[in-house]
Order: sequence, then C-alpha cells, then structure tokens
Amino acid sequence: MGIGKQAKILNRSQVEAVLNHINGRRYGLRNQVIFLLSIRAGLRAKEIAALRWSMIVGADGEVGEYIHLTNDASKGMSGRIIPINRQLRAKIIELFNAGDIDPSAHVIGTERSAHTSAQAIVNLFQRWYRDLGLVGCSSHSGRRTFITNAARKISTVGGSLRDVQHLAGHSSLQTTQRYIEGDSEARKRVVDLV
Repeated sequence: MGIGKQAKILNRSQVEAVLNHINGRRYGLRNQVIFLLSIRAGLRAKEIAALRWSMIVGADGEVGEYIHLTNDASKGMSGRIIPINRQLRAKIIELFNAGDIDPSAHVIGTERSAHTSAQAIVNLFQRWYRDLGLVGCSSHSGRRTFITNAARKISTVGGSLRDVQHLAGHSSLQTTQRYIEGDSEARKRVVDLV
C-alpha cells in the first residue's frame, strides 16, 4: 500500500495528548474508554459501538481480564478474545462502577441513547484529532498503532506475528502485515549489526 493511504499511527506523546484532551471534556471517562479500546485493544469503530458489558463482565459480576468480542459485534467472522490492557481495564472498571449496569447493555452510550453508532465513534475520533492538529489520523489510527506496537513487542514475550493476527481478528497474516508501520531507526540499527 502506498504512503499516505493508511491512517497514521500515534506515538506515545500523541496518545497522552489525546487522553489529556478528552479527559477535560464532557463525557471524559466514556471518551477515554473509547480511545483506549482503539489504542490498547485494537478495536474498530464498529466493534467499540457494538461492545456490550456481557463481553467484558464475568459470571461473578466483575470486569474480567478479557474482552470476549462476538462475531456479530465484529467485522465478518472476526470475533476474538482479547486480553485487556491494565490502563484500559482501570478505565473500564471506573466506567462500570459509575452506573447501574445491565449486563446486556452496550458499554458506550450517549446522552440520548443506550448505545451509539460506528459513525458516531468515527466522528469523535475525527474531532479529537482535528482539535489537536493530528493530520492523517482517523478512527483507524488507534487500531494501526495497537497492531504495530504489538508486532514490535510480540517476540519479547515469546509470541509471533500469528499471535498479533489473532489479536487483530484478521483471517490473513498478509492483512495484519499491511497494518504494521515500519521503523526507519530499527532498519538503520539492524544494518549496522550485519
């Protein structure tokens, strides 16, 4: 895929800037959960909108360690089990404890509705990135960032790109590879090693 065709990935300072930006706004906690579901779990806008508490909360009534994303909540048949990142889990627990939660209810609601649409999620990301001047970023930037970071770190925990593919919910490893952003500094360092 050519340069400029894909959503840009976010670096650590950009992630912190977005979190700080949305934290100080109306529905800050809900919006942080939305952003973290993208950046820390790799969920698509459609998956964020379709996520229900029953996919996160265990039989004990507590927020679990995994997101059990069903096929009907994902693209195609890409339902999967995703371990929940610590930062994301803390915000989910905070959101869970903030209200009287029906396990069948959607995690992300609005002022007017018990759930939201994928387009509304896309629009939120667009507004946040525009407000911060992050050109080339979209609702898919968090997903690309998650997949790229997972690919860079997976070998340190004994995993492979196949594990990243499963986390992303891709049926093809080639699709996963297209999401991964290269690193010019890493290429430079490896050339110095050979």
